[in-house]
Amino acid sequence: MISLLPLMLERVGILLIVAILLSRLKSFRNIVNHEDGVTDKIRLIVIFGAFGVISNYTGVEIRGGSLIASQAWQTWIETDGAIANTRIMGVVIGGLIGGPAVGTGVGLIAGLHRFTLGGFTAVACGMSSILAGIATGYLGKRIRLRESSALWRAVVIGLLMECTQMATILLVARPFEAAAALVEVIAVPMIFINGFGTLLFMLIIQSIIREETRTRAHQTQLAFAIADQTLPFFRQGLNPHSCREAAEIIRKQTNADAISITDRHHVLAHIGAGSDHHVALQPISTQLTRQVLEEGSAGKAATREQIQCSKPDCVLQAAIVLPLKVLDRTVGTLKLYYKKPSRLDQAEEELAEGLSRLFSTQLELAEAERQRRLLKDAEIKALQAQVHPHFLFNAFNTISALCRMDPEKARTLLQQLSVFFRSNLQGARQTVVPLYKELEHVRAYLSLEQARFPDKYSMRMEIDPALEEIGVPPFTLQPLVENALKYAFPAHAEPGRSEITLRAYREQDKMVLVTEDNGRGIPGELLAALGSRTVESLEGTGTALYNICKRIDELYGAEGDFRIESKPGAGTKVTIRLPIHHSHWGETHVESFDRG
Repeated sequence: MISLLPLMLERVGILLIVAILLSRLKSFRNIVNHEDGVTDKIRLIVIFGAFGVISNYTGVEIRGGSLIASQAWQTWIETDGAIANTRIMGVVIGGLIGGPAVGTGVGLIAGLHRFTLGGFTAVACGMSSILAGIATGYLGKRIRLRESSALWRAVVIGLLMECTQMATILLVARPFEAAAALVEVIAVPMIFINGFGTLLFMLIIQSIIREETRTRAHQTQLAFAIADQTLPFFRQGLNPHSCREAAEIIRKQTNADAISITDRHHVLAHIGAGSDHHVALQPISTQLTRQVLEEGSAGKAATREQIQCSKPDCVLQAAIVLPLKVLDRTVGTLKLYYKKPSRLDQAEEELAEGLSRLFSTQLELAEAERQRRLLKDAEIKALQAQVHPHFLFNAFNTISALCRMDPEKARTLLQQLSVFFRSNLQGARQTVVPLYKELEHVRAYLSLEQARFPDKYSMRMEIDPALEEIGVPPFTLQPLVENALKYAFPAHAEPGRSEITLRAYREQDKMVLVTEDNGRGIPGELLAALGSRTVESLEGTGTALYNICKRIDELYGAEGDFRIESKPGAGTKVTIRLPIHHSHWGETHVESFDRG
């Protein structure tokens, strides 16, 4: 029994050397980490079935309870003979990695081969190998190889399968006396050696899995680092400048020899090898890229011919081309080129695919931001459109009437009308304007209204001069004053009693803008809705208030505040709080604007 141990260790050593060599092969590592496909399972059956066959050939022959040490492979066993081997180890590992299909396949190969070698234990050993493969395959479904506990579970399973083989020999092999004598000699060494071999083999498998996990973690970290560096450029959309900067970053961080980014028709940037004919702003020259644009799925080329470049002697011999998508529509491609096909390995493919998804997300964010800006511009234009045509007609009528009675005042009103409409045009083109510009807009509007209705109301402004150059969203104060004039006071209000107050003051790091009137107030049922949505009423829709509130929320988020307070018969107060120092999407509200 003791003399069998070193011989069995030698046999285990042979298998482990083969296992270590296999673990260095990329194809074997890929199978271990991605054995979901039918082809991968067939390969595992072949590999571990071969381990079982080698174990049979390298076994130690035992005849009449005595060891027959031989360096030759065991190609035939005498009728009264048997072999001690490590066959069960390969069957167990195959079943644990590949599941029932692989376990059964490996067990059949190893068991049937053992049966062909002969000996009085041929049937028993063949049966036990097949049963071990089936049992281990189903047990393997419950074991996650990445968990540390999987190592010892595998060892226990290996020990149990070897014990099962000993029991099968006792039950099936005849004569029983010979079977019992054989088990007495081989049981302890084979159970120990197969358990030990399973432990070492599982350590190799787990090292492959851990290395794959580390590689994936590194690739993920690298992908996020590249995405973080390219974010400012892809947020600008697909254009030659942004794509050139992004391509340079990607080339430095990957093993690719060249990086190209295209839209649907042109090469927007090409950095690296092949720049002599892969020229930016030229039409797309490779058939592989056109195919990816049409199909919307990744394309891979392992030869120069598969790339189908327009230049026959192009130095680029391998490529992976990935679609860039915005809302499921392919808008361009990301291409990684290599001079040697061997450099385009699975890690590079997975990194490229991850980058493609991240860049597509960045482009979607850029498109969403563009749509947000368009919406904001549309809302500003909607505010402009609220300038009722009657206001323009009434202003012209008023000025016309004054031309003979008071030409100087008519001239002043024409200037104010010019200021009013110039403010409208400037506001439509800008996200923020200086407070003094918004106040000019208000004063121009008031001067025209007061010319029409002298002494109908009074306007009081209390403005902190230090705030006049702070930025505010355009069309913020003028619509509030206009609302007060239209809806706050009765049509036949007593002259001099209607008053509007406009204040601007600093409160810590906020600018507070208050528009207040002493009019009839807002009914309670309307007050809660104003600012949060449009409403339908006899007096108006509340669109101006809603647009102002929404723009403040978009520009300032939680830092901005829009509040309406009102009591029937006591008037209405609208308070706006804006941060004095604020940056949003690259737009900065600064402390000064050029006057002029």
